[in-house]
Amino acid sequence: MHELTLVEGIRTIVEDHARTQHFARVLVLRLEIGRFAGVEKQALHFAWDEGMRGSPAAGAVLEIIDLPGQAMCIDCDQVVQIDDRFDPCPLCGGERLLPQGGDEMRIKNMEVV
Repeated sequence: MHELTLVEGIRTIVEDHARTQHFARVLVLRLEIGRFAGVEKQALHFAWDEGMRGSPAAGAVLEIIDLPGQAMCIDCDQVVQIDDRFDPCPLCGGERLLPQGGDEMRIKNMEVV
């Protein structure tokens, strides 16, 4: 379950920011996750409470914001949203797509006190 490792990485980021930005507690952490990031959101939620225990984010609400998969269609020169990496272009049906987004995972923001 690599989601626990992801939570541990988020914890490190939170602890670093708490030290440098001088806050004591995270109330809400918003996390953007792309469609193709390979993250099991349920497993991430499951690992969240345990992974944040004893940190400034202990008891914080984890809000996940889903980001769509995107690709540049070489045939019609448009950036399009796709549900699967192997989907054809929804505009022209072309199959020559270059991934442009959807594999990211980042902290969007935190509500802190």
